[in-house]
Amino acid sequence: MLCSFLCSQEFNIARVQYGGGGDWYCDPSSLPNLLEYLKTNTSMTKASKEVRIKLTDSNAKLFPYLYLTGHGNIRFSDNEIIELRSILSNGGFLHADDNYGMDKSFRREINRVFPNKEFVELPHSHPVFSSYYKIENGLPKIHEHDNKPPQALGIFENNKLVVLYTYESDLGDGWEDAGVHNDPPEIRDLALKMGVNIIYFALTQ
Repeated sequence: MLCSFLCSQEFNIARVQYGGGGDWYCDPSSLPNLLEYLKTNTSMTKASKEVRIKLTDSNAKLFPYLYLTGHGNIRFSDNEIIELRSILSNGGFLHADDNYGMDKSFRREINRVFPNKEFVELPHSHPVFSSYYKIENGLPKIHEHDNKPPQALGIFENNKLVVLYTYESDLGDGWEDAGVHNDPPEIRDLALKMGVNIIYFALTQ
């Protein structure tokens, strides 16, 4: 049943465009590479493309996996806060990937979305680390910037994980073309496997 669902549905990743001066468009080769890896190495042969959206776009609620990243300031308008809250409270999923420098602003904005919720660190036993590949040591550290450990942080709504914040990991850099950051092949592969796990988990939880 699970294979039937994942194999039959076209899957696109919606990259969230936001205001505030942050580079929401960074790591341009990351999502195409992740989608290709997904299509080549899993049953999701209809993994297709990256779509760029604003949260107030009429089609934003149609995407089961929203992706947000950047280095700098993130700021949502009041209408974007309302729309994101509605999306996440009605079956949506946001993966926010810290590309170093977005942490303060992202926490501020997500607190506007869910003012009564706190991030919870996901243990290594959480299903997101075994939804397709078994990643025994939790969120991998792809790039080192300030000697902090990587953390997979979640916000839950009705016991469902609706926001996954991959902090101090830099998965998106690991998904980029090999020559961009010159990461070892095994590091890039681990980053891509973690990306597959997040997508599988988001679509099947």
